[in-house]
This record gives sequence, structure tokens and C-alpha cells, in this order.
Amino acid sequence: MMRNVDIKRAYRFRFYPSSEQEQILARTFGCARFAYNHMLRMRSDAWMQRQERIGYHESSAALTTLKKQSEFAWLNEVSSVPVQQALRHLQTAFANFFAKRARYPQFKRKDGPQSVEYTTSAFKWDGHSLELAKMANLGLSHFAILSTGEKVPAPNTFRKNESKLAKLQRRLAKKTKGSNRRKQAKLKLARLHAKIADSRRDFLHKLSTRLINENQVIAVESLSVSNMRKNRCLSKSISDASWSEFLRQLAYKAHWYGRELIGIDTWFPSSKRCSDCGYTMPKMPLNVRQWACPECGSIHDRDVNAARNVLAAGLAVSAHGETVSPVCM
Repeated sequence: MMRNVDIKRAYRFRFYPSSEQEQILARTFGCARFAYNHMLRMRSDAWMQRQERIGYHESSAALTTLKKQSEFAWLNEVSSVPVQQALRHLQTAFANFFAKRARYPQFKRKDGPQSVEYTTSAFKWDGHSLELAKMANLGLSHFAILSTGEKVPAPNTFRKNESKLAKLQRRLAKKTKGSNRRKQAKLKLARLHAKIADSRRDFLHKLSTRLINENQVIAVESLSVSNMRKNRCLSKSISDASWSEFLRQLAYKAHWYGRELIGIDTWFPSSKRCSDCGYTMPKMPLNVRQWACPECGSIHDRDVNAARNVLAAGLAVSAHGETVSPVCM
């Protein structure tokens, strides 16, 4: 008699995160390590001082209380799942210790192996791409995609300095109002904000000037930034990109140098229309980054294909004076 046996398989993959993804992962590792060490200390002290045994549920409640304190608000910047799982791992470590299967739990070191666990509710895997909870707000990997195929990386000036800003803000909050140290802390914070603004402005000016110098006609897809900011996963990255300011610079520089700036309606099917034969796909989910045209067989990078379609539409407008919606960012 044979019976069905459920077999669980494990897969190992290597991936190469961007610099911003590395920062988010580092923060996640740090938060999980902190939660583990903090609760290990709390449980050890409770037993040594009061012979009180604290379990997982008490630790979880203490973590929730901790997250509400302004001093530990940074724990909310990453997914709660790996941080919560760190407490479950601590509970398992204690269970193994009491069962005499392992030694007493040890504190995790910052320079030791770093790992976190995401449960099935905290990640998505479609066979091609992996999306982790709170990693959807990784930011914009590219600021602009050109019809030449060039992808201009997003500067992410705010996100690159976010941890420094948070640290300076925490230090400022601890200083006594009216004290010289508070004034110094406030000045350091203001200097960092100014540095971020200058870096962003420098990037926008260099790119807008370059595009104006290299092209007679520039077509851009009109985007409703105000609506895009409503997406809580992307709002910070969209604000960091400063598309509105970029478009403003393009507009006045185009006027200065006699260039033509054309806005293409946001509903124009730039992503799902084949730039080679004109076939339009009925649907194109956001997670599809590359696709093959069923009509002509051309394989397209979603964003590059969209950029080529936007340019073609812009050139048609320039040549024939077709009506398009005004550029609005």
C-alpha cells in the first residue's frame, strides 16, 4: 500500500541587490538583531532578578510597546515580519536550552552572520522576481528611461541619507531646549538637509541641461505626481525624485534654447504597445518587465519600449500638430 507523502523543497538563490536595497536589508538585519538581543536581555534579567519566566507572547507585547516609543520609532521602518520572527527564534532557542539540546541563547553580534526570516505572507515569488514585504518601497531604481535604451539611475538623495537624518533627529530630540548643544544638533541637521537638496538640484540641472543640448524635440509622458504620492509604498521615492522640478527645468530650458517639449497623455498605452509593429497588448500587469509581441515576435524591455512609443507620439505631435494633453507633473 502506497501513501502520498508531502515533500518540502528548499531552494537557494543568489541575488545582487542595489545599493538602496542593501541599505534596507541592513536596516532589517539590524532591527531583527536588536529585537532578539533586547528581549534576550529582558528575559534573562527577569529570571535573574525576580525568577520570572517570560515567554514569546510577553516578548511580543513588549516589542509592540517599544515600537510606540519615539526613541525606537526606527523599528517601524522595516517589515514587522522578520522582526517578529526574531522573537520566535529566541523562543525556540530557549526551548532547546530547557530541553538540554543546546546551550543558553547568546547575543547576536553585528559582525556575525546576518539573516532574517520572511514568512509566506511577507514575500511574493512568481518564478522570476522576488518581492519582500516593505521592499516594494525600495524606491525608484531609475529616474528616467530614454528612447535610446539608456536608463538613468534614480539619485535617491534623500533615501541615501535617511539613516543619517534619523540619527541626527534622534540626537536633536534628546537635547535640552534652549541649550547650546541643541543649537549645534539643529545646525548639523539643517546642514544635512541642505546637502541633500543641493545634491538633488545638481542632478536635475545636469540631466535636464544634457537632454536639452542633445535633442531638438523632447517628449515626456505626463504623470499625475499627486496621485502617485497616494501610494504609500512609493510616495517617499516619488517625492525624492522631484519630477515636478525636473519638468520645470526642462520647460524653461527648452524655451531658452528653442527646443520643443511635448507632453504625452498618461493614458497613452506606451507600455503595452509594440514599438516595432504597433500591436497593443490587451493587458500589461506592472510586474511584467519584459514581454514578447505576439504579432511580430519582438522582445521588449517594458520601460524602453514605452520610451520609444512616447518619442514616436511626440514626433507625430511635432510634425502634424496633433492635440495632446498638457504636460503636468
